[in-house]
Amino acid sequence: MAAILALETSCDETAVAIVNNRKVLSSVVASQIEIHRQYGGVVPEVASRQHLESINFCVDRAFAEADLTWDAIDGIAATCAPGLVGALLVGVMTAKSLAIVREKPFLGVHHLEGHIYASYLAQPDLEPPFLCLLVSGGHTSLIYVKDCGIYETLGRTRDDAAGEAFDKVARLLDLGYPGGPVIDKLAKEGNPRAFALPEGRVSLPDGGYHPYDSSFSGLKTAVLRLVQKLAQERGEVPVADVAASFQETVARSLTKKTIACALDYGLKTIVVGGGVAANSGLRQHLQAAAETHDLRVFFPPLKLCTDNAAMIACAAADRFQKGDVSPLTLGVSSRMGLTEVMQLYAS
Repeated sequence: MAAILALETSCDETAVAIVNNRKVLSSVVASQIEIHRQYGGVVPEVASRQHLESINFCVDRAFAEADLTWDAIDGIAATCAPGLVGALLVGVMTAKSLAIVREKPFLGVHHLEGHIYASYLAQPDLEPPFLCLLVSGGHTSLIYVKDCGIYETLGRTRDDAAGEAFDKVARLLDLGYPGGPVIDKLAKEGNPRAFALPEGRVSLPDGGYHPYDSSFSGLKTAVLRLVQKLAQERGEVPVADVAASFQETVARSLTKKTIACALDYGLKTIVVGGGVAANSGLRQHLQAAAETHDLRVFFPPLKLCTDNAAMIACAAADRFQKGDVSPLTLGVSSRMGLTEVMQLYAS
């Protein structure tokens, strides 16, 4: 396998990593959470400026941690889609500049393909086909991974992504940003069956419900009404119980759809990626259900669930081994479907 230096700047994490043979040699992440917390969410312009300030330091630190020189690097990669345009540009332009100066091939990587590859770093022998449940702040999808670059989306959210729902509910409960970790922590103290909340189903035109698509907007509204009702009737809101009930509903819903999809398509392996893959409720529900149906389920280590450059490097290394490289004219895109991923590479 190739040794790849990768940069990830799609949102609010400035990340640089070096990966070789599905082994992480270094992984540096400069988080912007504290900067954006005061705004209650990511401010794109602030994120871009922070990437500019952090990127060179992260590159130097990645080489120091790996104890390597430029001679050991076979290619340079960067996330180019989807994401915040200004943030993406910082990583892509830095990677292109390094590729030109160091005379190395450049590879643009799709952010969601990176999340799929996060599990390869923990399970080096993992090979397609398998089902990937990708759950993050911006995406909730069930993806049939047939091979590198060959993907079929079988299910998706019709409104809010799972991670987005966690953030919005956290704001309703005055828990701050980001919502996922604090709700997960509080849920351990609450009763997950304290309140019945709707899982959210997507109706089909001819009747019935879509078996794999998700909807979290109605759940978010239900939590809002519950909080208002509790505040009016009791004078206070049992935050831990609401958090636990909400998390239980999301985990149960995602688990049902994922298991049904895997069984229907005859896939024995399930891989989970994205920031919500770190959620303890989802991990417990999905692991238990997978064992019941004799399925394997792999979660990345917690540090590889959120945005990082190691997963981008792993995806790029696989691409590089297959002969894929990107033109230096490649741009960035805020919205690009995973099935369009081959557009990133020269034919």
